Amino acid sequence: MSKHRVGYRLLFLTLIAAAGVVVSIETLAEENNSKAEQMSTPERIKQVGWWPTKGTPSRDEYVGPAICAQCHSSLASTQKLHAMARTSTPAANSDILRAHNRQNFRLGPHTYQLVRTDNGVIEYSVSDGKQSVSGPLSWAFGTGKVGQSYLYQKGGAFFESRFSYFSTIQGFDITPAHSRATPESIEKAAGRPVAPAEVRRCFGCHNTASTTNDKFDDTRLIPSITCEACHGPGSAHTAAMKAGLEAGAGLISNPGRLKPVDQVDFCGACHTTWWDVNLSGSSGVGNARFQPYRLESSRCWGKGDGRVTCIACHNPHQPLVREAGFYDQRCLSCHLAAANSNPSSDHPGAACPVSTKDCVTCHMPRVEVPDAHFKFTDHRIRIVRAGSPFPD
Repeated sequence: MSKHRVGYRLLFLTLIAAAGVVVSIETLAEENNSKAEQMSTPERIKQVGWWPTKGTPSRDEYVGPAICAQCHSSLASTQKLHAMARTSTPAANSDILRAHNRQNFRLGPHTYQLVRTDNGVIEYSVSDGKQSVSGPLSWAFGTGKVGQSYLYQKGGAFFESRFSYFSTIQGFDITPAHSRATPESIEKAAGRPVAPAEVRRCFGCHNTASTTNDKFDDTRLIPSITCEACHGPGSAHTAAMKAGLEAGAGLISNPGRLKPVDQVDFCGACHTTWWDVNLSGSSGVGNARFQPYRLESSRCWGKGDGRVTCIACHNPHQPLVREAGFYDQRCLSCHLAAANSNPSSDHPGAACPVSTKDCVTCHMPRVEVPDAHFKFTDHRIRIVRAGSPFPD
């Protein structure tokens, strides 16, 4: 175990002790695939091999999705329909901003305005009646299913706008995590500065190849999540395959071959893992947004079972299925369908005494997150008791 992993474990155990909870290292490390043997995303990125948001490869090592599609046309054609293929776009290309090409709205004493200029630039301005600031929006993050947030640049630095678009209200409101208190200055009313490390994380989870040679560069990135965001740079793989070399198959990362616990952490590099949440100190209902963390908090987690992973239910190459009934067979791959049957190694989960249909509507309830104007499916699988508080 590296000194970094030891440090994280000691920090976590210290936090547990400070909270008055007695947990032994033996309990945490009961199995190799328990939380104690997993790593946070920053630790994962330092390891050998590919991991999402890793920024060490050079830009020339990326070939782009069109090259991947030459051999993987079926996967490429359906992946284009997935929400991950629309996670980021230059602000001028945002369909949402095009639909609101001249928009005025207020947040407290400030008036915000969006105007599309004749050359397609989205001009963003904020005024309190006495002072004003303005400038072009640079990037739009989010598909619009939940919402969309915006970045602008000033003095070479990125800022997150104080307003975002939300689909359920079909309009704009304050960006989540921004204070509703009146800002101290017109500059703070426009948005908040985004630190370089956060810029790298945000762009890395919404785009492909935004950080290369360990240097962030938004001028050469591939917008949104494409093949190489998950499979790693493909130049060596494609060159070897075109040359007819059998070794080429091993020159690309396939996250589907990872151990089940690693698969969930792989998705969690952007969707947030159990360790990432606990080390950050984040708590409350807002954590329902972090599906890997919630799944890893489930009672059935930690057994290394491939039936309890993200990709067991969600195909990353196809659009998300939103019908609850679709997931019943996934639940019944572990749980018994009949109450008079006995649990076994193949079906360790007891039968539900209520129903064998629409399981997720009861056991993975949708939770409304404040300021997000959206109900997220809570991936902490459990028996929900009426009136019980949100289990953090």
